[in-house]
Amino acid sequence: MPASIKHHIGGRQIEGRSGRGAAVYNPATGEQSGSVALASAAEVNEAAQVARKASTGWANTTPLRRSRILNKFLRILEERTDGLAAVVTAEHGKVLSDAKGEIQRGMEVVEFATAAPQLLKGEVTENVGTRVDSHSLRQPLGVVAGITPFNFPVMVPMWMFPVALAAGNCFILKPSERDPSASLLIAKWLEEAGLPAGVFNVVHGDKEAVDAILHNPDISAVSFVGSTPIARYIYETAARNGKRCQALGGAKNHMIVMPDADLDQAVDALMGAAYGSAGERCMAISVVVPIGDKTADALMAKLEPKVRALKIGPGTDPETEMGPLVTKQHFDKVRGYIDAGVAEGAKLSVDGRSFKMQGYENGYFVGGTLFDHVTTDMKIYKEEIFGPVLSVARADSYATAARMINEHEFGNGTRSSRGMATRRGSSRIKSRWAWWASTFRSRCRWRSTPSAAGSRRCSAIITCMDRRASASTRGSRPSRRAGPRASARAPIS
Repeated sequence: MPASIKHHIGGRQIEGRSGRGAAVYNPATGEQSGSVALASAAEVNEAAQVARKASTGWANTTPLRRSRILNKFLRILEERTDGLAAVVTAEHGKVLSDAKGEIQRGMEVVEFATAAPQLLKGEVTENVGTRVDSHSLRQPLGVVAGITPFNFPVMVPMWMFPVALAAGNCFILKPSERDPSASLLIAKWLEEAGLPAGVFNVVHGDKEAVDAILHNPDISAVSFVGSTPIARYIYETAARNGKRCQALGGAKNHMIVMPDADLDQAVDALMGAAYGSAGERCMAISVVVPIGDKTADALMAKLEPKVRALKIGPGTDPETEMGPLVTKQHFDKVRGYIDAGVAEGAKLSVDGRSFKMQGYENGYFVGGTLFDHVTTDMKIYKEEIFGPVLSVARADSYATAARMINEHEFGNGTRSSRGMATRRGSSRIKSRWAWWASTFRSRCRWRSTPSAAGSRRCSAIITCMDRRASASTRGSRPSRRAGPRASARAPIS
C-alpha cells in the first residue's frame, strides 16, 4: 500500500483536502511507493496564515535562542544522516554516498546560520552629515517561501531555510512532488530541536501551489531553484506582486582539456562530474572540450572504457556508482536526447539506452552515454540534458574553446585541466564559476557561500544561468530601510 505523504502545517501533518495527488515512485524498481497530496490555493493560504501568526513571536525571539535551536537541529542531522540519506535514495535514486554528501553540504549552511548573533549585528556611523548619525538594523521580513527541485531534496532547501529562520523569518517550503518525504523529516526534526509550531511549514503541490505562493500577500519573499523557463516565470510573477525574489535556472557546464593535461586525472574528474548522481545536477559537466584532435583521441581512448565499466544499479547497493533517473518521464526525456544526438550526426561511442539490470527491469536506468564529434549546432550541445550523457566537442585552440563557452546560452561553470591556463583565461570565459586542476574531485564542487540574508538589509537577487534572463534588482516595496532577500545567496547545484 503506497504511503500517504501529507502537508506539515502548524506543527502537524495534515491530509490534503484538494482531492488531487501525485504518485511517488522508487526509481530503481519503477514501483509506486507513495502518494503525495497536491495543495490547493486555499491550503497554501492556510499555511501562510499560520506562519504569519507565528511570525511575531519568532521575530521577537533573540538571535541567540534561534541559534541554539539551529545548533540542536544540526546535532540531530549529524546523528541521523543515514536515515535521511535512505529516504532521499528511495525517492530520488541517487547512491547513498551522494545522498550523504548532499546532506553534509546542507549541514554546512545550518552551521553557518548558527552564527546569527554575530551576523545580524547592525552598524552605526557617526557624523555622516552635520549632527547626523546613521544607524543600520537587520530585521526579519515575516514570512518567506522556498520552491525547490527534485535533484537535491535536502541540500537546496537547506540553502534557504536555515538562514531565513536565523534571521527571524517564518518559512514555507514547497518541495518537489517527485521526492517529497525528506522535507517532512526536516520539519519534524526542526520542531524536535525546539522550533515553535508554525515557524516552518511544508506544503506539497504543483503549479497551483506555486501560483498561490507567488500571489499571497502575506509571503514577502520567494527563493527558487529549477529550470530556466520556470525561474523566469517565478521571478516575473513575484516581482509583479511586490515580492523579493531569488531564482536560479538551468545550466550547461564545459570542461576544457589542454594538450599537456594529465589525462588520467581529467578522466577521473569527468567520471564523477559527468555521471555522478546520474548527471541530475546543474553543476554536472555535460560537455568536454579537448584542444586539438590528438588530445581528443587520447582522451577518448582513456574515457570510453571507464564509461563502459560504470557500476550501475540501485542506490542502496554500496558497490553502485550510478543509480537510476528520478522518474519515467525524465527517463524518456534523456533517451530522447540520445536519439536526437544520433539523428544529428554525433558519434555515439557508448550507448546507455540498452542498459537493463536483472531484478530491476522496470527501473529508470540509463547507462553512461558518451558522444564524440559533437558540434555547437546540435541539440545535445545546446540544451541541458540533466542525465548521464557526456558530449565531446573538439576545438582547435583555447581561444575557440573560450568562444564556444561564451556563445552558449547557458553559462554556469567551467573547468580547465590546467591551472595556469584557467587563471590566465578566466576573465575571457563568462561563466559564474571557474575551477582548475586541484579542485576537480566531485566532492569539491559544492561550495556554500551564504550571507546574512532574509533581513531587510539586503537587496533582492535573481541569478538565472540563462544569460538572457540574468538580472539583479531591488525589491519594489518602498521602505526607509534597505530591501531584503529571501534567503542565503545560494551556491549552484
